[in-house]
Amino acid sequence: EQNGTDSAKAPKVNCEERNTTGIDHFTLQILNVSQDLMEFLNPNSSDCTLVLFYTPWCRFSASLAPHFNSLPRAFPTLRFLALDASQHSSLSTRFGTVAVPNILLFQGAKPMARFNHTDRTLETLKDFIFNQTGIEAKSDVAVTEEDWEGPLPSVLTKGIDWLLLFSVLFLASFVMYATIRTESIRWLIPGQEHEHQE
Repeated sequence: EQNGTDSAKAPKVNCEERNTTGIDHFTLQILNVSQDLMEFLNPNSSDCTLVLFYTPWCRFSASLAPHFNSLPRAFPTLRFLALDASQHSSLSTRFGTVAVPNILLFQGAKPMARFNHTDRTLETLKDFIFNQTGIEAKSDVAVTEEDWEGPLPSVLTKGIDWLLLFSVLFLASFVMYATIRTESIRWLIPGQEHEHQE
């Protein structure tokens, strides 16, 4: 029984904690459209990185933002990255992030665990990291006013999904073209009903 209790408390991911000497400001890094996640993950290392896939117009991503912004202070020995899933669609496909926000724990360049809770607060995120890695959070960290301001935006961005708009226009154009080219409805188009082969 004692062995079962000990094994239940053992971390699932054995993370190499990074050296924090000389670092006085712990923050997450947001990848821009030209940066590749794989450049920031070292496949030959056992250090751990928590990666958030989000979109700026998703209200769930916005409500998670201040909590995720505070995590680097709670776990200074881990790295935290965030990327806009709509700008990195190939990565979203590669790691199976069909919905946002989506949080993956990487060891080196390998995804080890996915955060699957609907309650996305600092406390549930701390519990997730502790349960996976065994690394305890600093107890004095709380969500502050600065965490609401950034670096991850907690205010929804209004924008146009250009890919969706293009898809709808393409589909509408195709349907119109197919309709016009169909023999059975040529009589609906003015001038087409009098064309005969002579």
